[in-house]
Amino acid sequence: MRLFNPYFYYPYHLVVVSIFTLLYLFSLNRRSANGVFRWKPMVMTLVYAAVFTVVVGLRPVHGAFGDTVTVANTYRIFRASPITIVGPRDAFFYYMQWYCAQVMDINSFLLICEVLYVVPMILACRRLMKNGYDIGVIFCLAAFSFFTYGTNGIRSGIATSLALLALSLIQGKPFEKILCFIIAFIAVNVHRSTALPILCMFIVAFFKPGKWVFYFWLLSIVLSLVAGGPISSFFASLGFDDRLDQYINAEIVEGRFSRTGFRWDFLLYSSMPILLGYYLVFKKRITDLRYDLLLGTYILSNSFWIMVIRAEYSNRFAYLSWFLYPVVLAYPLVRLKIWPKTQGQKVGIIMIGHLAFTLLMKFVF
Repeated sequence: MRLFNPYFYYPYHLVVVSIFTLLYLFSLNRRSANGVFRWKPMVMTLVYAAVFTVVVGLRPVHGAFGDTVTVANTYRIFRASPITIVGPRDAFFYYMQWYCAQVMDINSFLLICEVLYVVPMILACRRLMKNGYDIGVIFCLAAFSFFTYGTNGIRSGIATSLALLALSLIQGKPFEKILCFIIAFIAVNVHRSTALPILCMFIVAFFKPGKWVFYFWLLSIVLSLVAGGPISSFFASLGFDDRLDQYINAEIVEGRFSRTGFRWDFLLYSSMPILLGYYLVFKKRITDLRYDLLLGTYILSNSFWIMVIRAEYSNRFAYLSWFLYPVVLAYPLVRLKIWPKTQGQKVGIIMIGHLAFTLLMKFVF
């Protein structure tokens, strides 16, 4: 179903998100009281999220959307084969794909995938940030990896959104903890690379490493600089993703970073939530169990990416922490009392900076 030129979907999305961000910028001061957001969420964000899900979910099968073509080709095979054998890897996604192929066309299936990508993300923001969750949603929509993993890394996008939802449940009541384990299990069976952030989540939730995660992150930079090659080979051998070991020796790989080597630019990008966390934990001495969980999971996951940052496939490891990026950044701004008199202004500045990076990555670099 072609509503627009396939190459215009992403620019149109960024235009709408930019307009929404400016509207938030003018409304943040009146939505905050003593540094904590208490006003009802702006409905327009949820309306746009719904429109985005439908429009992008019904996108045409086109090379502009990367992995969409691969998924569609597999879907045609399943549609032509009423009986199929699916291997144990990422079984949930492939069984879902095979079943849907028997009863619906590819556009309907892509719409379901988009729902499974966007809705868990919104539900997680709602659980984590309560009445300020729409600000978390706009941070997610403005993240530079958001659109890509809704149309290109489809399995990864669905799996990480489910992992985010599981993370929002792990500190809840017993029933919510059980639900967390179920959703985490499904996430791993959609894309088993999510075993890494889910493992990090369990480590932080049950062992509470606290400030040590900051030191581990710094250590990961040193290890990457002095022993990046052997560490990359080691992680490839662990089997988090069945294609990772193929990417180490590949000269041309679709979907990899535009250049390899030690990416100081992406390290700087990754450090923004960590620097904010350092300020809150060490300088402001703010304690919040939910924020500790979010931040700790992000830092541990990002540390493993830094260790393999030189590898051709490191973008696949990067998203295993970057899917948390907008939520880790937004949560303390919405839920914690950091700057009692200027909270709204500071949130607006950070929101603009967050969007600016995405615009630069799309239109400049």
